[in-house]
Amino acid sequence: MEPGGGTLKGTRYLWLWNPENIPEWRRPDFDALRRKDLKVSRAWAIKENLRQLWACGSEEEARNFFARWYGRAMRSRLAPVVKAARTLKHYVGGVLRALRHRITNACVEGINSKIETIKKMACGFRNREHYKTAIYFHCGGLDLHPVPAT
Repeated sequence: MEPGGGTLKGTRYLWLWNPENIPEWRRPDFDALRRKDLKVSRAWAIKENLRQLWACGSEEEARNFFARWYGRAMRSRLAPVVKAARTLKHYVGGVLRALRHRITNACVEGINSKIETIKKMACGFRNREHYKTAIYFHCGGLDLHPVPAT
């Protein structure tokens, strides 16, 4: 356990929330924790600094910002931060494309999640056509109680 580990008890979500979402009644505690010389404080600061990437005005500016951030993350000597930085460097091209186009695949991921839930609920399908029908039924937006036209 790192020094000051007892002071971290019950603070997990404070570190995971965005600063603007921290409840007002927890803010003084969190500010006091951030000022302490803890590894988790350094990791949080590095994570928060990366959020500024989305404010970059151009791809070149974002690439330069990421290069500086990556250097700081690697010098932090915090193993989880170094691992995350290496992973992000591997995918930096995709991150920069997301920054340029501002398009995500969240909708597709939501549909895939729904399809996986259908598959789990059925414990598998013997017939591929029944599987397709279940997907259309649950993901197609059908109205089960249509109102007759008057």
